[in-house]
Amino acid sequence: MANERQFKLKTQFIATRNVREYRATIPVWVTKNDVVLEIGCEWGTTTVEIAPFCKEVVGTDISAECIERARQRHPEIEFALLDAFDVRAALDLGKKFTKVYIDVSGLSGYRSLLDVIALLTAYATVLRPEAIVIKSGALKQFASRCVPWRGGERAAVDTNEAEDDE
Repeated sequence: MANERQFKLKTQFIATRNVREYRATIPVWVTKNDVVLEIGCEWGTTTVEIAPFCKEVVGTDISAECIERARQRHPEIEFALLDAFDVRAALDLGKKFTKVYIDVSGLSGYRSLLDVIALLTAYATVLRPEAIVIKSGALKQFASRCVPWRGGERAAVDTNEAEDDE
């Protein structure tokens, strides 16, 4: 049975539709004191964009080939092999991540929405970052239609924003 103490995560979730939006969050959400984990870094392009804004960044990917290529292209940045769904391995990196960026192929469709929510919940629960930025058009669309019940009054939903994202 649910109670008031369950699921009180303080992590904020920022859903973006595409790479342009995902990267546009960097100067807004990343600060000079942040330690950032990027999951799904591929060749490290976004990781490199994050680096000047924070104290430390670690780019990760499930592909050993991608990590090797990222290390060759950007030797000044730390990269590690990581399966996005192995939250324990992220914890084993031994850093107190304050922000997490997630760009994992296959997480944008509606069929993956439950996987996205499970992944966000796992990282928020285990790493407890201040914010998680995720590239998932399905999550952005879903979240734009959600209104938390406050009791008594019907909240307005901006239908223009939801239509613009389609």
